[in-house]
Amino acid sequence: MTKQYKSKALAALHESIQGLHDIGLVDTTTMRKFDDSCLTPIESMTPDEIAKMRNNAGVSQNVFAHYLNVSVGSVSKWERGEKNPSGPALKLLSLVKRKGLEAIA
Repeated sequence: MTKQYKSKALAALHESIQGLHDIGLVDTTTMRKFDDSCLTPIESMTPDEIAKMRNNAGVSQNVFAHYLNVSVGSVSKWERGEKNPSGPALKLLSLVKRKGLEAIA
């Protein structure tokens, strides 16, 4: 999965700082802090938020699961609060929350 930046300007700036890190002019701690400020944040979500996002997009659990590349059972369990999304699925859900399902379609 590619990195998702808050803006194109931050993406360009991040690429420059990454180059400085690669040659040893920026230390790892500074690079991590810079990553946090440039990259799209990952937000935890409640079951109701997940269901609302899916319903607002007007798609079934099956279609939503397809876009997120997860099982229908996972979406169902997230919406019932039996499991919490994590990793790449949580990142994609965060993007959908901010920009709509079209952002990952």
